[in-house]
Amino acid sequence: MTRPFVFAGLSTRVVFGHGTLKSVPDEVARLGHHRALVLSTPHQEDQAQALAEALGSAAAGVFSDAAMHTPVDVTGRAVAAYRDLGADCVVSLGGGSTTGLGKAIATRTGADQLVVPTTYAGSEMTDILGETADGEKVTRRDASIRPEVVVYDVDLTLGLPVGLTMTSALNAIAHAMEGLYAPDRNPVTEALSRDALKAFAAALPVLRDDPANPEARSQALYAAWGCSTALGYVQMALHHKLAHVLGGSFGLPHAETHAILLPHTTAYNEVAVAGLLAPIRDTFGHASAGAGLWHFARDIGAPLRLSELGLSEADLDRATEIAVKNPYENPREITRAGIRQLLQDAWEGSEPA
Repeated sequence: MTRPFVFAGLSTRVVFGHGTLKSVPDEVARLGHHRALVLSTPHQEDQAQALAEALGSAAAGVFSDAAMHTPVDVTGRAVAAYRDLGADCVVSLGGGSTTGLGKAIATRTGADQLVVPTTYAGSEMTDILGETADGEKVTRRDASIRPEVVVYDVDLTLGLPVGLTMTSALNAIAHAMEGLYAPDRNPVTEALSRDALKAFAAALPVLRDDPANPEARSQALYAAWGCSTALGYVQMALHHKLAHVLGGSFGLPHAETHAILLPHTTAYNEVAVAGLLAPIRDTFGHASAGAGLWHFARDIGAPLRLSELGLSEADLDRATEIAVKNPYENPREITRAGIRQLLQDAWEGSEPA
């Protein structure tokens, strides 16, 4: 029997395919806007400038200082630029850092957002914003945070480095993983999660050996859309709490942190909801979902140890205290001892028991 559910319905317009970047000017016009502020990180400034040129008179300018974990001081400067340039919408070109900045501007100004993802991080379809100030990352959800349009261009991912391909994909898989047991899950998000897991499982080993394979790139970007959409309509739990703690309070890189935590957070909750996590176990072909993800991550060359990211063993006690202080709702009880052991295992990179 199908369990009762409530599903609000998808609200973000999606344009997916090869060469879809050229549709951005039309999508801005479709939103009724004429002065788009193009956002990027410093690393992708050239791409942002080229997009602004393609927008022509519909571009208000470029702000290229987007930074990891969305620091509020950077947002303050971006909002000032948005207003000073007379912009009426934002176009975010890049990964999670740029998408986060666009969301931060939008929720402060009411601006419409168009996102052009260039990684698989998968925050573009959500109403979630995590911002960092004073060494702490705070996450909130609001309708004003969800982008109006997302343009997925497979061609923009053809040159994505293999390392970032794998870590940002595992970051996305974490969204699907939590979507499988979220208390407000529904048949749509469950189906998206299952389908995305299978697509990533097929695409990533191909991309490890043939990074520019267009079919595998298309499959992976489709999977990222599915994972992002699933997370955008369900509650987050332990995995995202720990990732936010390690990113916001210890400055660890976002995608790599998600990738390393994923097998361990999965194993922690598998004790309580093994049946709900069975799609992961079945997809990755091991006796447990946590072990399957660990072996998959190892096989595609993803990092396995938090110690490799600069986190010291002495930091684990403090990270535990922050994580248990205001825990997210979770299917298994969050205990100090349990989280401390989870972090120890992730720090060492050992296979989940």
